[in-house]
Amino acid sequence: MTENDPQPQIAGVDEHDSAHDNAAATADAIAADADEAASDEVVEPEETQQQNDSGAPFMIDTAESLQSNDDAAEDKNEAATDNTNATKAEEGEQQKQKVIKKVVPPLPLDWTKMAECNEEDIAPADAIRYPWDVMEFPLPPDQSETHLTIVGTAGQKITRMGSNLDEYVSDNLTHLVLRSHLIRTMEGVSKLKHLELLELYDNMIDEINDLCPGELVDKGEEEEEDDGLPAKNLRVLDISYNVIRDMNPISQCLNLQELYIAQNKIKSIRGIGQLTQLRKVDLGANRIRVMEEEELSGLINLEELWLGKNKIEHIGGISKLTKLRRLDVQSNRLTSIENLEGQVDTLEELYLAHNGIDVEGAKCPTGLALPFKQLNTIDMSRNRLTDTSPFAHLTSLNELWISGNDIKTFDDVEYIRSLVELDGVYLEYNPVASDFEYRKKLVEIVPNLTQIDATMVGGIGQHGYLTGGGSGDNLLERMRQMQDQVIQKAAAETEASGSKEDE
Repeated sequence: MTENDPQPQIAGVDEHDSAHDNAAATADAIAADADEAASDEVVEPEETQQQNDSGAPFMIDTAESLQSNDDAAEDKNEAATDNTNATKAEEGEQQKQKVIKKVVPPLPLDWTKMAECNEEDIAPADAIRYPWDVMEFPLPPDQSETHLTIVGTAGQKITRMGSNLDEYVSDNLTHLVLRSHLIRTMEGVSKLKHLELLELYDNMIDEINDLCPGELVDKGEEEEEDDGLPAKNLRVLDISYNVIRDMNPISQCLNLQELYIAQNKIKSIRGIGQLTQLRKVDLGANRIRVMEEEELSGLINLEELWLGKNKIEHIGGISKLTKLRRLDVQSNRLTSIENLEGQVDTLEELYLAHNGIDVEGAKCPTGLALPFKQLNTIDMSRNRLTDTSPFAHLTSLNELWISGNDIKTFDDVEYIRSLVELDGVYLEYNPVASDFEYRKKLVEIVPNLTQIDATMVGGIGQHGYLTGGGSGDNLLERMRQMQDQVIQKAAAETEASGSKEDE
C-alpha cells in the first residue's frame, strides 16, 4: 500500500457503542482492506488516527481492539455458561432439600409415653364417671332418704350407673332420677327392691335391662317375696330420649302405671299387652307405623295415649280402651279420623295436628261424626280443612284449634255458631284471617268467645296488651278481677312463707 492509496476507513466509534458493534465494524474494514492490497506489498498499519464526535483525536490499536472484542465475547459466553451452571446447581440443591424434608426422624425411645393425656382431653362420653363421682354420698347410706335425683351439667355427667349402686343409696330408695347424663347401660337397678319411679331421661341407653334378676325369670323357679323386684314394684318408668329399639323387657313391670319412652328408635309396639295397670303411655317421636290391636287392646285402664311424630296412617286398635280421655296422633300420615267408637263417652281431648285430613276424612261415621259427650278440645291445625262443618254437632267443645288450614270465608266458619260452650278458637294462618274485621266477625258468629288465636277478647293479650272486642264496663270488670286474683295470690304466698318461718 502506498502513501497515495487511501487509508482504510473505519467507521466512527461512539464511546457509548457496545463492544459487539465495534468488533463487527473493525472486522468488515480489515476484510475489505485485505482484498484490495492482495498484489501490493502489505504493510500492517500499527495505528489509525480518527476523531471522535467532538473533533478530539484518539488512537485505536486495531489488533488489540480485535483481541479485546474476542476476549469480551468469550467472557460473555463463559458468564452465560456460569449462570446456567449456577441455576442447575441451585435447582439441584432445592430438590435435595425437598427430599431431605420428607425424611421422618426416628421415634424416640420413650414414644409410648407421648400418648398420655389428661382427663380433660378425654371425650365426655368416654370418661368413666359414677354417681358418687359427681355427688357426695354419706357412708353408710342414710336409710331415711327415699329419693335420689342427679341432673347432669357440663363436666358433671355420669357415664356409668355402677353395678354396686345399692351400696351407696338407701335400702328404702323409691325414686331414682338420673336425667341428662351419658349413661349407656342400665345397671345396678335390680338390687333396688323398693324402687317405684325410675327416670333415665336423656341418656344414651340402647337396651332396657336389669329391671328383674335374669336368673329367676329364666329358670322359672317358685316365686318368693323378693322375686321379680324392682320390676314388680315400678309404677313410673321414663326412658325417653335414648336410643332404645326393643321395648319387650317392659313386660316384666306388671304394675307399671306410667310409661314414657318417647324419642327413641322403636318401630313396633311390643311388650305392654299384659300391663293392665297402665294409665298413661307416651310413645311419641319413634318409628311406629301401626297401632297394634294385640298390644293396645289389653290396656283396659289406659287414659292417655300419645303417639305423635310417628308414621301412622290409620287410627286403630283402641276399640277396647273405654277409659281413654286423651288421644294424640298428631304429626303422622292420617287422612281420616276413624275407629273411635269405644271413646264416645270418655274422650275429652283429641290432637290430630299436622296430618292430611280433609273435611270428608273428618266426617267418617266412626270418627268425628260420632256424638261425643265429653270432647272439649280438638286440635286439627295444619290439615286440609276447607270449612268447620265436621264440628257443628260437638256442642261440648271449649277449644277448637284449626289454624293453618284452607278456610276462606266467614260462611265456612258459620257452622260453629251452634257451639255455645266454645270460648277459644284458633283460625290464624287461614285465608279468612286476613279479613280486616276478622276478630269482630268471629265474635258475632260465636258471642261467647273469650280468646281468638293467642289474644284474649276485650282483655289482656298474649304479650300483655289490652285488646278490643268488649265494652268499657266489661274491660274494667275484667281488670278488677285480675287485680283481686293477684292480691289473693300474694297474700297466700306471704302466709305460706310465714308458716315456714314459725316452724
